[in-house]
Amino acid sequence: MSDLNLPPVGSAVRSSGGRWVRPAAVVLAIGVIGVDQLAKGWARTLTAPVEIAPFLNLHLSFNRGVTFGLLSADGEAGRWLLVALTGAVAAAVLVAAWRTRRLAPALALGAVAGGALGNIADRIRLGAVTDFIDLHLAGRHWPTFNLADSAIVIGLALVLFDASRRSAQTEAPPSTPGERRPRP
Repeated sequence: MSDLNLPPVGSAVRSSGGRWVRPAAVVLAIGVIGVDQLAKGWARTLTAPVEIAPFLNLHLSFNRGVTFGLLSADGEAGRWLLVALTGAVAAAVLVAAWRTRRLAPALALGAVAGGALGNIADRIRLGAVTDFIDLHLAGRHWPTFNLADSAIVIGLALVLFDASRRSAQTEAPPSTPGERRPRP
């Protein structure tokens, strides 16, 4: 992941919009937290499942574990351990977003951090994460999730896509013998 940050110092960084990258990542993280918390607050008012489409219901549930109910943390010690672990991951992701000078990975990392912090807010206030999006097809249900989970998954997918694209660009052989490809 070394391509995420540490560009050469100079006018190329400034002309690429580098000074706007950090605030954009932070603003996106805050926006994800806000939208997530508003949606979860609304979802907690649901008294019964709501069918949106043949494959999508809104169904309120509470997750005491991490993603998709893994590592269930019943009890106060488990709850605060998950808060601490998720907080550490969110902090590391925010540091990576802050260090990068490229907008795409910064925004992707901002989405991941915002999603993690949105779920932490629920765990601190409620003891569990509010989930309400129920995708299903042919009687099979995906584990119920929320907008924070979506931001995390989409952000990670974009980080991986960007890293693989950049890796492919730097590993491509020169088009003619002796020609050097500039590093992106």
